[in-house]
Amino acid sequence: MQNLEIIPFQAELQPEFEAINREWVEELFSLEPFDIAQLQSPQETIIEKGGAIYFAKMNDQILGTVGLSKVDKHTFELIKMGVKKSAQGKGVGMFLGQQALKKAKEMGANKVVLYTHTKLQAALRIYQILGFKEVPVRDGKYCRCDLMMEVDV
Repeated sequence: MQNLEIIPFQAELQPEFEAINREWVEELFSLEPFDIAQLQSPQETIIEKGGAIYFAKMNDQILGTVGLSKVDKHTFELIKMGVKKSAQGKGVGMFLGQQALKKAKEMGANKVVLYTHTKLQAALRIYQILGFKEVPVRDGKYCRCDLMMEVDV
């Protein structure tokens, strides 16, 4: 998709962040308390804790979003990556993943981790192309996740 740009979180985009992620999570799983907190208060739960949120935008339309949650000084977790149904299959998810890894590295990361589910086949393909490798799931912090992956950046 040409003319696709990455933009950082702005307070007025919180409804887009929430709607995009609510759509896929509620379709396939159910929202957990941490989801609701992150979706309704991303500034406090993600950004103020050292993380970041980005949006894929084309023309004046937001097509998708991705977050980075700070785990420690050199590790970020890729979170809340979602693409609007109308833009799926057009490279937006890959663009978001590439940009998230680039931004994580700029923020001092040497590793990015993610938790996902094996039924999210399109997302898994993106993660594998981006270089993520499966690792044993640690700490079971998410009920819906049965797979953990990581990549060095």
